Amino acid sequence: MKITKIKIKNQRGGYVLLETIFYIALFAILSIAVIDALATMTKSFKETTIQAELMQGGDIMERISREIRQASSVNSISTNDLKLSSVSSVGVNKTIEFLLSGSDIQLLENGSFVANLNTQNLTVVSLTFTQINTVKGVAVKVFLRVMSKHDTSEREQDFYDTVVLRGSY
Repeated sequence: MKITKIKIKNQRGGYVLLETIFYIALFAILSIAVIDALATMTKSFKETTIQAELMQGGDIMERISREIRQASSVNSISTNDLKLSSVSSVGVNKTIEFLLSGSDIQLLENGSFVANLNTQNLTVVSLTFTQINTVKGVAVKVFLRVMSKHDTSEREQDFYDTVVLRGSY
């Protein structure tokens, strides 16, 4: 009788070992799947963040276009600097200036610094202003190129607009 009991214990011990190996393998496969999913989600989140930062260039372009549209004349214009004459909502004359300083676009009102239009995560690669004079009025062509500081592949996004000064016609 003792021999039979020993055989049963040995057979049962073999099954426990096989079950343990099976569960370890299953755990390893599930762990790899979870780690892969986390890596994919992290990469997607980073890409979404970069795209959102690049789209901030559209907000900058909208602000510049709005100020140009409301201006009555162009005081001075150069490649990286635009100074406009405008009238405030209460009827007071003012000057608005957009200036590329390093990798930031500065907004100045009446010669005083108001704010940087881009965030610290957005690098302005280039900003170009070109004046267009016609018989009927004045327009300003704006070209803006931005890059996210988080993007390791250094992709750039371009924005451009041509805006007619309403006060010029």
